[in-house]
Amino acid sequence: MRIPSTQALRALESFARHGSVWRSAEELNLTRSAVSHQLRLLERDLGFELLQRDGKGVTLTPRGRKYANDVRNALIVIDDAGGRQTPAGTGGSLCISCTAGFASLWLCTHIAEFQEKYPDVALRILTPRRLDDVSDASVDLFIAFGDGNWPNRSVELLCEVEFTPLCSPVLLNNLGGIAEPKDILRAPLLHLGDFDDWTRWLALANVHNPDSERGIVFSDMNLVYSAAITAQGIAMGDELTCRKAMRAGQLIRPFDLSIKSPKSYFLVTDFARMDHPAQLAFTEWLKSRLSQTRNA
Repeated sequence: MRIPSTQALRALESFARHGSVWRSAEELNLTRSAVSHQLRLLERDLGFELLQRDGKGVTLTPRGRKYANDVRNALIVIDDAGGRQTPAGTGGSLCISCTAGFASLWLCTHIAEFQEKYPDVALRILTPRRLDDVSDASVDLFIAFGDGNWPNRSVELLCEVEFTPLCSPVLLNNLGGIAEPKDILRAPLLHLGDFDDWTRWLALANVHNPDSERGIVFSDMNLVYSAAITAQGIAMGDELTCRKAMRAGQLIRPFDLSIKSPKSYFLVTDFARMDHPAQLAFTEWLKSRLSQTRNA
């Protein structure tokens, strides 16, 4: 059997529905160039043209439309087969505690996918006051940000984080550009909770005697990014939670230099709750979706 790349087939199916590379890119969480590349690779593997120029745009060839329709039917069959393998009785309620930034900037942009796959699971998502708080007894599963030290709990690393300066292109233009790391100090610095991340990054960038303990300190990552997007200053951010804003051109990274955070995202739960079907289903979905996001 000669089966093309699944990602390329999904790109074709999405393009056939939307008739637009950028809408397909948005749906698949890919760049436009990545979608175009997948379609070109698929043409090469198949040995016939899928796309044709139509004025200023691109459309499917007649053969491409027929193939895309066959692909859609095949993907539906595959999806249905996966649904039939879902464990019987995967339902009930599931309460998840998640840090506010991760919840609003990543989880809430994907959560409908889980609900569609497991419609009988009643989800409740809440945000704690502290990023490492796992004390709420009503919560089944915590997505916490910390050092991994939660005694007498099941703790699993979800993903590590690297921080880098992020700012609005408007602010960058107002500053007349940023040529070297020390130029960052010409703008207000935006902090989450404390000054540690900026202090470490400026030290790594060899910015001597930096005045890192200035600017605005926020208690919530959403507030930090909102201020950064509206050109109020420069934030320390990560590409996982800021991916959407970066792809939309709302935030850019002026330098490639990044620092690894001493803290990471972890899945934390009581040992007695580890085998709950709904929790297992959510954990499996979450790790799979995160992996797809990072590899996109």
